[in-house]
Amino acid sequence: MTKYWNLFLPPNLLFAFVARLGVTVTLLAMIVLAGPALANADGNKLRIAYTEFPPAEYQNEQGEPAGFFTELTRKVAEEAGYEAEFIYLPVSRVYLYLKSGDIDLFPGLSEVPALKSEVLESWVNVYPTRLDAWHLESSEPLTHFNQLEGKTVIVIGGYTYGGLLSWLENSERIRLTEAPNSRAALEMLKLKRGDYILDYREMVEEILAQPSDRGVRGSEVRSRYSAWLYSLASPRAALLREAFDDAYLRLVSRGEAPPVRDFKADFVIPGFPEEHR
Repeated sequence: MTKYWNLFLPPNLLFAFVARLGVTVTLLAMIVLAGPALANADGNKLRIAYTEFPPAEYQNEQGEPAGFFTELTRKVAEEAGYEAEFIYLPVSRVYLYLKSGDIDLFPGLSEVPALKSEVLESWVNVYPTRLDAWHLESSEPLTHFNQLEGKTVIVIGGYTYGGLLSWLENSERIRLTEAPNSRAALEMLKLKRGDYILDYREMVEEILAQPSDRGVRGSEVRSRYSAWLYSLASPRAALLREAFDDAYLRLVSRGEAPPVRDFKADFVIPGFPEEHR
């Protein structure tokens, strides 16, 4: 065979060709052998959304994901053998990406009507949260949802309240005004630019520090658990749920994660819209 190559190629070019051929074969072999490892590495990456919901999850001043739910999610992902890539998004975009499968999971609130049939919720309930109607002590506490009729309700920009916002916007008997954050909402309430604020207890308790805040009161509207929400557009949703639940329970058993706090997570104020329960 070599003599035929010699008819067409001088010895120096023939040597260079054979050497290059050897390098090519070696590179191909390396790619073939590395293929499963590379695929496995990509399969271990998770695109995890987070949003502005302090102190549970938020973007800090350095533009990094922060908050106790964010850190717990990172720890559980690592325990489960996954690499977390956190993506900061507004809530509306989170819901859209969960439906399309552009993100794998979202640490959020359970039982969101807009995500029904779109996500799998974790079996474990990570931490409780409750939505309150905040008011001045000179005003009546909210004991029935119908008390909002004829009132001005301050809502926080970017919140959907589990789909309740759309119902409120379509109501002809309730006026809405928007605040950019919880602190601004409290100031609007004290200036009587609204009768009630709809905001989560964890958020407001974190910032009730000013002397003038002493006159602010909260009454429970709805309580539920947070959860990890897995996109059903992903074929590995069920696998991720099992892996995360098992990893979380292992961390709890070792004392490296807080256990689930028991509370009445199904409270709903009388008169609350049935379709958003």
